[in-house]
Order: sequence, then C-alpha cells, then structure tokens
Amino acid sequence: MIRHAVLFKFKDDFTAADKAAWIEGLNRMDGNIPGLVKLTHGADVLRHDRSFDYAIVADFNSVEDIEVYNTHALHEPLKKYSFPNSEQIIAVDFPL
Repeated sequence: MIRHAVLFKFKDDFTAADKAAWIEGLNRMDGNIPGLVKLTHGADVLRHDRSFDYAIVADFNSVEDIEVYNTHALHEPLKKYSFPNSEQIIAVDFPL
C-alpha cells in the first residue's frame, strides 16, 4: 500500500466558490477511482506560520494506481482549480 500526501498553500484570491467546487470534486473521487483505497482531506485548523492551507491524503494499492489516479477523469478537472490557485503544492508518496 502507498500513501500519497499533498499539501496546498493557496493564493489569497482563491474564491470561496472555486474552493467549494474543488472540494466537491475531491469528495466525488473517493470510492470512484480504481486502486484508490481511501481519500481524506481537510483544511488546516491551527494556521501557524509554517502551516499549509489544505491537505489531501490518499491510500493506493500500488504505485501504478497513483498513475491511474493522476490522469483519471474525476481528477483532471480539479487541476484547473488547484494549480492556478496555489502558491505552493508539495507531495510525498511512501509505503505503508
């Protein structure tokens, strides 16, 4: 099993409506992408200087399943929100 963790630091002008559409899309992915075992996500609550704004944690059966996820029809539309509205996106993939 592989855990895929992604952190987002959003730009100030990421609108509430676009953020809501992005989160709605995240919710649609859980249970609907082959090889994606579990998807959890949420906003940071502590808001420290070192904090990022949002985290996604996804568990996959294999590294190959992450590639399926990366190009899946449910994931692709979310990129139009996350990339242009983020100052920084970092990720790590590690075995469980």
